[in-house]
Amino acid sequence: MIMMGLKFMGDVPFREVYIHGLIRDDDGQKMSKSKGNVLDPTDLLEQYGSDAVRYWSASGRPGTDTAFDEGQLKIGRRLAIKLLNASKFVLGFGTEAEIDPTYITELLDRSMLDRLADLVDDTTAAFDGFDYARALERTEAFFWWFTDNHMELVKARAYGEFGDARAESARHSLRLALSVLHRLFAPILPFVAEEVWSWWHQGSVHATGWPHADELRDTANGVGTDPSHVATQALVVVRRVKSENKRKLRTRVLSATFSATAEQLSVLDHVIDDVKAAGVIESVEPGVAVAETEMAVSAELEPDTDG
Repeated sequence: MIMMGLKFMGDVPFREVYIHGLIRDDDGQKMSKSKGNVLDPTDLLEQYGSDAVRYWSASGRPGTDTAFDEGQLKIGRRLAIKLLNASKFVLGFGTEAEIDPTYITELLDRSMLDRLADLVDDTTAAFDGFDYARALERTEAFFWWFTDNHMELVKARAYGEFGDARAESARHSLRLALSVLHRLFAPILPFVAEEVWSWWHQGSVHATGWPHADELRDTANGVGTDPSHVATQALVVVRRVKSENKRKLRTRVLSATFSATAEQLSVLDHVIDDVKAAGVIESVEPGVAVAETEMAVSAELEPDTDG
């Protein structure tokens, strides 16, 4: 190819070469027709979909051999379905492609964008270094946190329970995050990313510009990632109490007292409305300042009428 390029085009066809590892079977043996351990990808594509197969292949570390793992295909399919569902939720508040950063005023929304900016930096650097596995790992980890925690924290506010202005902050920040996530997932999950992008944009996601971290940080306006981390920790410890008591997540908390550092408690005060709504907490008592950085909560749950 180098010789043909020089001969007919006057230039080399490429200047960088990526050498990947081998695909091995469950026993660690190299796949080959002579051994009879080759899998027909058509069956996998029909069963799990193209995006799930790409997810599995992208999960292999660069420069190392990759063992075939059907479990990874199942995870990839689950991720693709979750991206569809998360997109439906966010776009349920409106499919306007226009996002106005001036509406994003809430501390928790801006803090999430600061975390998202860090993700864009990491993912961009990973792709630039051909480390697609790290790019996927980082994007996937953020996405599951975003859907399992942040979306739950801002859901009530997005539905308008705290007024129109605060709802608009949640909605615009969710759409901004969704736009970025669609583009970050596009190289790995091209088909589902194209589908969800088409729900609210003209043209292809694959012909759209790559996200820029600086734009996200400008909107975040220097609030940092602490508010997001603190709100998430508070929600997690409340969920843990309910789980330990074998109660449903929608069980009402009659009263909650959080224990954390003074700095964490100060931040928690600014995001407490979202935490209370997501944790179904009726009353939050003054926090207890402690030296430990791991947050805890003492909670009184509503009586269990199911038992």
